[in-house]
Amino acid sequence: MMEKVPMTADGYNAMIDEVKHLKSVERPRIIRAIEEARAHGDLSENAEYHAAKEAQGWNEARVAELEDKISRAEVIDVSKLSGDTVKFGAKVTLIDEDTEAKVIYQIVGDTEADVKKGRISISSPIARAIIGKRKGDSVEVATPGGGKSYEIDKVAWG
Repeated sequence: MMEKVPMTADGYNAMIDEVKHLKSVERPRIIRAIEEARAHGDLSENAEYHAAKEAQGWNEARVAELEDKISRAEVIDVSKLSGDTVKFGAKVTLIDEDTEAKVIYQIVGDTEADVKKGRISISSPIARAIIGKRKGDSVEVATPGGGKSYEIDKVAWG
């Protein structure tokens, strides 16, 4: 049985767009680069040819990886979720109990996580610690720098 890959509709659409780009823009560009490099003659010492073939390998591997994830996607419509318990798709405001600093994270699928944009993977240590908790709960998160304590200040949707 293939394991489903949970993701938001935005994450799913981003993967579809990336596959379209890789197939319709990158693949033809790489093929042209290979053809140009072949025209230069001896392929054994042709750096452009080897670079283009390597780019082709990377591009095709990325397409295969994305198509696999798309085929196993379990798209979760975050706009239809609600409640006061932290779960996939929730936007959670956390307060660091040591520094009082606030951070807001949305819990998303592994493929769409981006900490800089406030999107953390459902399999991350912070997400695993807060899943199932409610506003006012305190959680302890094991981090590479040691344990951190957070209070859940807010659980929001959409």
